[in-house]
This record gives sequence, structure tokens and C-alpha cells, in this order.
Amino acid sequence: MAIEVRIPTILRTYTDGQKAVEGDGGTLAELIEDLETRHSGIRERLVEGGELRRFVNVYLNDEDVRFLDGISTKLSDGDNVTILPAVAGGMR
Repeated sequence: MAIEVRIPTILRTYTDGQKAVEGDGGTLAELIEDLETRHSGIRERLVEGGELRRFVNVYLNDEDVRFLDGISTKLSDGDNVTILPAVAGGMR
């Protein structure tokens, strides 16, 4: 099963600068484990305590997985997963 994962700039140090990588898995959790086998350290940036980190947004085919089944969201061959760090802050 091939799933395209789009990687934000801040995490590209784990993917040797690649903007997108392929992964496998029947769920988002399995996909993250698969990515970890090829891109060591990326899981720690995405997952904490078995759930997605609070400031990491993940989209499955442009839908926020938090409104689906979170880290248990089911994936299919050909899906696109986009990882985006949350952006906050600024000045008044």
C-alpha cells in the first residue's frame, strides 16, 4: 500500500530534505510507525502518549484527522497525508 506523506519544512531534516515520502499502513498510527523505520526520530515529533501532539495537524486527503478517528484513522492505497505544524503567536 503506497501512501504519499507531505512533510513540512521543519521536519525535513528527518527525511533528508524530501518534501514528500511514501509510507505504508492501514491506519495513521501504522503509517507513522512505518515512517519511523525509514526516518528515525520523526515519530517523536508527531506522537506523544499514543496520540498526535497537540500542535501537529495531520490531514488525510485534505480532511483533518482530528475530525475523523485521530491516530486510528484508516488509510487506503493512494491516500495523501499532509503533516502541518500549527502556527500561533504574533504581536499586537
